[in-house]
Amino acid sequence: MKTTPPFVESAKPVPPMTELPPGRRGTWMVRGIVVGLIALAVGIIWVSNLWLTERFTETTRNRGEIRIALYANAITSELQRNRVVPLLLSRDPVMIAALNSDDYSATSRRLISFAEEIGAAGLRLFDESGVIVASSDRNELGAAFRNSPFFVDALRTNETVFNATQLESGAFQFTYARRIESEKQGIGVIVVDVDLRQFETRWRSPSEAVLVTDSEGRTVIATDPRWRGKTLEQALVDQTPDSALRRAVEATGGFFDISPPDAYFRGEAMMQIDGRVAFRGWRITSFSTYASVRERVNGVLAIEIMAFAILLALAFYVLSRRAQLQAGFFRRESEELRALNLRLSREIAERQKVQKNLEVAEQSLAQSQKLAALGEMSAAVSHELNQPLAAMKTYLAGAKLLLQRRRPEEAQSSFQRIDDLIERMGAITKQLKSYARKGGDDLVEVDLRDAVRGALSMMEPQLKRGDVRVVTTLPDSPVPVLGDRVRIEQVIINLFRNALDATKTVARPEVEILLSAGETAMLIVRDNGDGITNLDELFEPFYTTKQPGEGVGLGLAISSGIVADLGGRLTARNGQAGGAVFEVQLPLLGQPSLKTQPPQPLPGAAGTIEAAE
Repeated sequence: MKTTPPFVESAKPVPPMTELPPGRRGTWMVRGIVVGLIALAVGIIWVSNLWLTERFTETTRNRGEIRIALYANAITSELQRNRVVPLLLSRDPVMIAALNSDDYSATSRRLISFAEEIGAAGLRLFDESGVIVASSDRNELGAAFRNSPFFVDALRTNETVFNATQLESGAFQFTYARRIESEKQGIGVIVVDVDLRQFETRWRSPSEAVLVTDSEGRTVIATDPRWRGKTLEQALVDQTPDSALRRAVEATGGFFDISPPDAYFRGEAMMQIDGRVAFRGWRITSFSTYASVRERVNGVLAIEIMAFAILLALAFYVLSRRAQLQAGFFRRESEELRALNLRLSREIAERQKVQKNLEVAEQSLAQSQKLAALGEMSAAVSHELNQPLAAMKTYLAGAKLLLQRRRPEEAQSSFQRIDDLIERMGAITKQLKSYARKGGDDLVEVDLRDAVRGALSMMEPQLKRGDVRVVTTLPDSPVPVLGDRVRIEQVIINLFRNALDATKTVARPEVEILLSAGETAMLIVRDNGDGITNLDELFEPFYTTKQPGEGVGLGLAISSGIVADLGGRLTARNGQAGGAVFEVQLPLLGQPSLKTQPPQPLPGAAGTIEAAE
């Protein structure tokens, strides 16, 4: 800590300052008014933004719904206009006569004239074998479509058949087809191509994307060609539209939005409007950017900000005028301060000399603290990882023997335990700061019975090497607490390991673990060793009674910190029949922390020490 040396020489009395003029009190009042005006401006702008955004968003959505209705009507009109064409041409005597006589010299010219007259995208005449014998596009003559869905479906019925077929290019071909009969026998098929792709060009806009899906959910019409054939979900997830649409989907950013957007393109928010097309269960969907809403809102907000800026400018002008009046007062104060500075100059020189000495001492102290912290962390890492490493060594030896005896299935179990220990070591390294930390981790419900079983499983290699009788008493019902299972197991392992170390010199070592649930969860670890000799320093860091190299004295210090972080208490005492008794009290799930309750003495103890905050 920095210390402030006494003045070498006492300062002489300083004459009292001149009283503040009345104008200064008025300045503070003006400043308060300015602050209030800024707060009022922020509040009005915030409320205006929310209200205008809601209003303009609703207006934009209504316009989008009207636009979607017009789009749907345009599709329906185009389909209905072309639907009657196959019915009329299937009864045309020229077509029937050409199919009966196989004379198609005039049929193509007739189809071309019909296509120009009715505005159809294309007209094709097929004979009964599926070959184009006449077409408004002469380049298609002779092409065979015997297995095409529109040709097969038309031959099977007397009605006009609609088909939407996706080509290799990805685009959809929309056709109406009808069988041509002569003496009630099918002699050919007339097909009318419906040009719905014209709407993709008409609807394409830098601020809007439109797609139409059929009853199966496939996209048959889309302003982005990459969406054709995909479902709406695939179109939203698979890829974003091209650069024109990406520029259009820059939304407000979320801070000024009053409700979440309808859809996203890679994090970009958009307004989704759905509509129904009165044809075979088709649906139409449009995605519009929020840019128009944001522009209109920003226009109004800019006017409000300008008005408040003018008011602030006037307020600052008043403050500047008052500042000029106060300049004279500040000059008088500065003269008094100069006199004071002259008297303090000698004292400052002495303080600077002492300050340099203090800085050197503080640097040395800081370096010592860093080295001490580094040593403590190294010791903690060594202590906490020693147990999993010992268990891993045992499992590796067992796996080696199993592999030599050609029992790979049993060796696989050992490797799995080694993998679990590696994960546990990773979890333990995250908990090494528990001694100095005051909580803050996410806690979950933990059954203390599972924690005890997990800790005993970790200690299994040591138990096999020693002749220790372990008595475990666990209740039948769960003992739920709010905590971290890894850290709770860390406490149990530390207590159990200390008990094993304390019973090394006993002829018949015995360790008892008792878990019970009453007003609190109580875990007792009792051994029949020599007991505790120094209860006062038991939970102090680096205090240990073990030989050098066998321990560093951090286990109980870390354990007490963990239990205190979980709202409980860790106490220790000597048992009446000898040995040490450690008791862990944790609040049951839903019960208040034990930190807020006074500690209760443990009856019948020769000595008791409590490790809780």
